[in-house]
Amino acid sequence: MAVTIYLHWTATGYDWIRPGHYHSIISGDGVIYRLHSYNVDLPAHTWRRNSNSIALSCACMGGMPDPWTVPPTDAQLKSLCFEAASVAREWGWSAEQINLNRVMTHAEAASNRDGRIMHDNYGPVIWGGSGERWDLLQLAQNSTIDGGDQLRYWIREFLENPDEKQAVEERLTFQGFTVIKAKGSDLAVQIDQEGRSWARLVDLLERYEIAHVWDAESKRILIGALDVAPTFRDDALQASIGWQLIDVALQTRTAPIILRGILRPSEGGDRAWCRVVEFAEEFGIPFALIHWNLANGVEAEAADSERRAVTVTRADAYNRLDWGNKDLAISDLSGASGITDSGHNVFDEVVFDNNLYLELL
Repeated sequence: MAVTIYLHWTATGYDWIRPGHYHSIISGDGVIYRLHSYNVDLPAHTWRRNSNSIALSCACMGGMPDPWTVPPTDAQLKSLCFEAASVAREWGWSAEQINLNRVMTHAEAASNRDGRIMHDNYGPVIWGGSGERWDLLQLAQNSTIDGGDQLRYWIREFLENPDEKQAVEERLTFQGFTVIKAKGSDLAVQIDQEGRSWARLVDLLERYEIAHVWDAESKRILIGALDVAPTFRDDALQASIGWQLIDVALQTRTAPIILRGILRPSEGGDRAWCRVVEFAEEFGIPFALIHWNLANGVEAEAADSERRAVTVTRADAYNRLDWGNKDLAISDLSGASGITDSGHNVFDEVVFDNNLYLELL
């Protein structure tokens, strides 16, 4: 039998993000938090329907005593449908296959609306149930009771026309390659249009001797480390960057997501890349960030991964950076011109990462 996608709400506030309940939760502003791999079963999202299924949920409807004081937002519903469409696309489903048998709200599942009598009817009273679960029966207060039909319509639309989702912007672009220091040795990175450093995931994992395996069938990387606790960060990668996303998950039964990367083509085939700072933060690797501005003599602070100040630098009248506390080696900086150390030795290039020089320790 085909995998079923179940659509829920959490009956909480908009910022309730907790692993163990749903595969993904969507916050009130429409950000999708991928918490568990879609290739594992979770034990308790849809009664007697947890096997061979995934659960996507909007964090909402937690108002007390009136749940409609925290209704699903338009951003949430749009992201919910877009994520369901993305999953369907990865699984090779057609728009015609987005039907009640494959995509159901919890209200519909609780009422056995697909014709499978899996349990007593604990769905909406209007469908003869006990009223325990009515997730997404309606998408707005006092609206029609065809929430499931509306959501499936938009999932089909996004499946056929992914660019219809306004949040999907132009694909994130990358500039030239450079190097940073990682564990004392050069590491090739590439800077994106927003000034962030990216590196190949396998290079980082091997550099820091983190046990991993590539799951080709599911296009994910499984991590064997036992001392990693996922943070489920607010700025996790979203589909809006325009690249195919991959999961980096712990190799456990529920496969919690540590971080997400992207697949980029190369001469040797697709390769997984991730943001370097995010990798360091998730795996507990200390790093140094040095923020500067070479114009108008603006001072800038250097900081380590604990955000503690390390030293202060300044630009002189010729927009040359003076590091007053110590001499620099050429290997310390690579990227822009006109940089001098305290001995006025000139260096040619500086690496920027959001205007930060980055070094993993």
